[in-house]
Amino acid sequence: MDAAIQQKVNTWLEGSFDQVTKDEILKLQMTSPAELADAFYKNLEFGTGGLRGLMGVGTNRMNKYTVGMATQGYANYLKQCFPGQVIVAVAHDSRNNSRFFAETTAHVFAANGIKVYLFESLRPTPELSFAIRHLGCQGGVVCTASHNPKEYNGYKAYWDDGAQMVPPHDKNVIKEVEKIASVDEVKWAGGESLIQLIGSDIDKAYLEMVKGLSVYPDVIEKQKDLKIVYTPIHGTGIKLVPQVLEKFGFTNVTIVDEQKTPDGNFPTVVYPNPEEKETMSIGLQKAKEIDADILLGTDPDADRVGIGVKDNHGDWVLMNGNQTAVLAFNYLLEARKSKGIAQSNDMIITTIVTTGMADALAEGNGVKCYRVLTGFKWISEMIREKEGKENYVVGGEESFGLMIGDKIRDKDAVSAVALLCEMAAYEKEKGRTLFEKLIELYIQYGFYKRPDFYYEKRNGWATTDCCNDGSISQQSSENNQRLSGCANAGL
Repeated sequence: MDAAIQQKVNTWLEGSFDQVTKDEILKLQMTSPAELADAFYKNLEFGTGGLRGLMGVGTNRMNKYTVGMATQGYANYLKQCFPGQVIVAVAHDSRNNSRFFAETTAHVFAANGIKVYLFESLRPTPELSFAIRHLGCQGGVVCTASHNPKEYNGYKAYWDDGAQMVPPHDKNVIKEVEKIASVDEVKWAGGESLIQLIGSDIDKAYLEMVKGLSVYPDVIEKQKDLKIVYTPIHGTGIKLVPQVLEKFGFTNVTIVDEQKTPDGNFPTVVYPNPEEKETMSIGLQKAKEIDADILLGTDPDADRVGIGVKDNHGDWVLMNGNQTAVLAFNYLLEARKSKGIAQSNDMIITTIVTTGMADALAEGNGVKCYRVLTGFKWISEMIREKEGKENYVVGGEESFGLMIGDKIRDKDAVSAVALLCEMAAYEKEKGRTLFEKLIELYIQYGFYKRPDFYYEKRNGWATTDCCNDGSISQQSSENNQRLSGCANAGL
């Protein structure tokens, strides 16, 4: 083994680590030296979003010690930025060890004199974003690896607006985390009285907020028996999605039995990702069996949503993220205008990798469409920049994420499920499906093919032509350079 790696292994064997951890290291030395080397050859990087990696012993794994050191660095930075009492919220998903990592995080924060609101049990990531704003926190953490395989876990860090951190805070937290050179620098215990469990009260406030996003409750009343099939894919969506659908007024919701129980082993799928057809296959079968109107699935931390609908031949199809975003953008813009609640300064926000049809929809409805870098933290940053000047309606991108309204600052599959069902009810009241509505939008605005790379117009890039072979040529108005790439079918 490389000498530097061996030195890191020895540090763990000789240092202030629990005996179970040391025994596991010794076992790997005997049975799997290559795996041991991989576990220690580098430190698990605290990136701009936090941590994510395989679980296990070692500096390159998610475990008590890497989580504790990350939290110590984050706590140090929070205390630098906010004089007086610092408050954070902590949540977790259904993954193996997520509760343990959340409790470890809470105890380290509290040991540093920080007040912690810790959710009593698993909750969707968007509820953590909501709680930060609702409770007046300066930061927060959710322990989740989103839609990654079962062997992974992660740690997402949030700022006081309920969004994941952007510059300068993201880089500054990274610097503070990197300063923590030893587990002996971590304050592990001593502030237990600063930890307060939260749950039902935040659930209630969150559900009320989501209910307030409804535009056509009268239509839902007429179509309350809309046949909805929902799968939480063994994740946190089961905590709130059925409740929010009931609150909206839907009475005919079928939950996929095989996937309704939270389980970090995700026994029915390889990847717990609603973008994958295999992951949605059990839900699709159930939707066919009961002749449902709509199928929805959420990932383990309930920030991504997948949707299935029937096409014009009655066959079930899964929509991609761009199609879902287009339907949601259009519905909220048209519905607000029809109800007389649209504002002259309304805006929508999307990202540079998302279909250009969003711009066309915005223009057609007389609102601004802003494009930002990939990720909802940048959408949130734009909301913060425009606050008090322009009215945010909805944001989303091609990665199966939507953020409706400004009460949270991260993608939210719980509210997305509710609004998508309302959209399906609205179209059914008109005698058509969401698929047929999408075709209508294609006819109205054109059929878009998304290039693999997208450059903002303000940076001088614009699509100049679409070739018969599906390739896209792009030309810079600044230097006449041309780029070629592949276009994806659909949006």
